Amino acid sequence: MYRYSHVGTHNLVTSLYETEEPSVCLLEARKHRGYTVEATMGASFLSTLPSLVSVPSLTISTTPTIRCPSHAVAIRCHKMDTDVPGENVLRRREVLKCFGAAVGMELLASSGSFVEMASAADLIQRRQRSEFQSSIRQTLFAAIKGKPELVPYILTLALNDAITYDKATKSGGPNGSIRFSSEISRPENKGLSAALNLIEEAKEEIDSYSKGGPISFADLIPYAGQSAVKATFLASAIRKCGGNEQKGSLLYSAYGSSGQWGLFDRQFGRTDSQEPDPEGRVPQWEKATVQEMKDKFSSIGFGPRQLAVMSAFLGPDQAATEALLATDPDVTPWVQKYQRSRETVSQTDYEVDLITTLTKLSSMGQQINYEAYTYPVRKIELSKLKL
Repeated sequence: MYRYSHVGTHNLVTSLYETEEPSVCLLEARKHRGYTVEATMGASFLSTLPSLVSVPSLTISTTPTIRCPSHAVAIRCHKMDTDVPGENVLRRREVLKCFGAAVGMELLASSGSFVEMASAADLIQRRQRSEFQSSIRQTLFAAIKGKPELVPYILTLALNDAITYDKATKSGGPNGSIRFSSEISRPENKGLSAALNLIEEAKEEIDSYSKGGPISFADLIPYAGQSAVKATFLASAIRKCGGNEQKGSLLYSAYGSSGQWGLFDRQFGRTDSQEPDPEGRVPQWEKATVQEMKDKFSSIGFGPRQLAVMSAFLGPDQAATEALLATDPDVTPWVQKYQRSRETVSQTDYEVDLITTLTKLSSMGQQINYEAYTYPVRKIELSKLKL
């Protein structure tokens, strides 16, 4: 039996706890935060052997890590007298348990600093990534604003890079492979070179100010797609305000769905593929039938709903694409739903579903490195500061 006693002011015992497990005894004392904790043992590891020689008592103590000047706690792990014959000796196993519990409690007491350091490091990395993402958006916004005619082609580029994902082999996906000349020159990617050139130019600027290494095409292409989508949302708001850019921006800020991009933004840290994706995985959208489009979307886990909401990604003329999609009874209800939504002030249904679909598409088959683009913080040496 082991006893835990709380020795308060003037050495008065204010509480007593007894248990057969020394670890429980020590953890009970751990509940009293702000006290000095000490474990003492008046026994030897040889106490179970025949007493051939006199063995001095062994004291095991932990170094106090938290002190309170007005209180003290003493944990005394010693064998209590029992009525069972032959059980009046503290066994080696019990000594080891008590010692292990004491060490474990000390580690628990000192672990707070490590947790705090890890949390602080995580916050720093999150801030670094957030600031980098903000700069990327500004660069892409300026690039797209200068060439708004490339918006539909940027959307198709982002789709074609990601929709190469194959569920059976878990290959392809948004890995930046469309940057290779052998892939961008394929029939399904005809007319997308100008959009890729815009992204390459933006990458040069982004890499010039990145503190955490160059951005991958696997990250930049989905972000370019996101910026192009936002450009279409903003353009719609401006049209609803009679072409007034200031009022349109206010409308989009007030009723837009910017807050829905959280998960998309967290999926930041993709790795570039080092070779083109296999051929034959992407249809030629301008020549494909609705059934072929449905089959392709179905192969990556999407249905008629996702096909309809991504109509702007399937060619430069969204109205013509939707007219074709509306000929299929499975897709027609969704096309009509999103057309009605785009006529509303907030176009919430359309924007939310499009963001959700693009977020899922942009992460297929990708392992996200959540420490990507972070960098060590330079330490300030106070001794070198001139006061």
